[in-house]
Amino acid sequence: MRFTAISLISLLIVACTNTGPATPPSSTPAPTQTGATQQALEVNKAAYDMFKPLPANFDASGNPWSEPKAELGRMLYFEKRLSKNQDVSCNSCHGLTNFGVDNKKTSPGHNGRLGARNSPSVFNAAGHVAQFWDGRAPTVEEQAKGPILNPVEMAMPSEAAVLAVLKSMPEYVKAFEAAFPGEKDPVTYDNLGKAIGAFERRLVTPSRFDKFLAGDKNALTVEEKAGLNKFIEVNCTMCHSGALAGGGMFMKLGLMVPWPDNKDLGRYEITKNEADKGVFKAPSLRNVEKTGPYFHDGSVQTLEDAIRLMAKHQLNKDLKPDEIASIAAFLKSMTGEIPAALIREPVLPASTDKTPKPDPG
Repeated sequence: MRFTAISLISLLIVACTNTGPATPPSSTPAPTQTGATQQALEVNKAAYDMFKPLPANFDASGNPWSEPKAELGRMLYFEKRLSKNQDVSCNSCHGLTNFGVDNKKTSPGHNGRLGARNSPSVFNAAGHVAQFWDGRAPTVEEQAKGPILNPVEMAMPSEAAVLAVLKSMPEYVKAFEAAFPGEKDPVTYDNLGKAIGAFERRLVTPSRFDKFLAGDKNALTVEEKAGLNKFIEVNCTMCHSGALAGGGMFMKLGLMVPWPDNKDLGRYEITKNEADKGVFKAPSLRNVEKTGPYFHDGSVQTLEDAIRLMAKHQLNKDLKPDEIASIAAFLKSMTGEIPAALIREPVLPASTDKTPKPDPG
């Protein structure tokens, strides 16, 4: 189900005043303890309704998965010749060996120019309600086509220029024919997006938290279980629940206490709806331990600061240091396993005499 900022404001205001479930014990056993001791802390039963294990993939009927299509998508994901100066690829800002990010406030693109917003992780992104911080692309297939033509990012001048690069290399033409059999002219810009999307829809990172939700009571430590209880008690789950612990709705940043920097108008720039000023997609917390700096502008460096600020500005709650540490411990249990075989860097086709040259202009 999709939610908007306005539809949840009244619900959140009520939630902020709830006392919530009983507070977990203030003194928890050491996280190294296992077995019966680890099971002693009962997890709030609401957790099993609010969260779900990650699916094996996020495949979509509108873009049927096939191995040739996903393999082509992997090639295109690493392909720097899809940028004007042939020095930037999808992987440059969304590093697959680095949990899908570059850990920079904002990412450098063509000629080192910086984007306006932080680059979110590509892992598990296909399960989000929409793509980009403002939700302007409905799917990963549509998202993949945006940065290539963005003058600040990869800066290609047109779709035709992109296709000229791809058609200049026979290996790419054959790869498109295998990925989209039966099409008269398969090398199209839409098919480029579909291929990258098919690749990204398998970028799923299951974690110990998924094992816990599937029934392994020992998959989380006592400290992490206490953090999960605190996460629910504080009402973080109002925006961060489901299989992705977020990514399923849009919310105003600074809902209860104004955010200190509101220059970025967020979703308003897409919808022109006054209610969408300062509204952004609530991010998934999957792998959040590894994907800082945080928020749309990359302005917050540490996970602990991000937790403190969210509690204050979204819920009007001042968390104590031990509460913040407890929640952080739980969130780290969602650091997942990167699918190493899937993200291996491919061997790309060699340029030909017809392949356009880099253009730094």
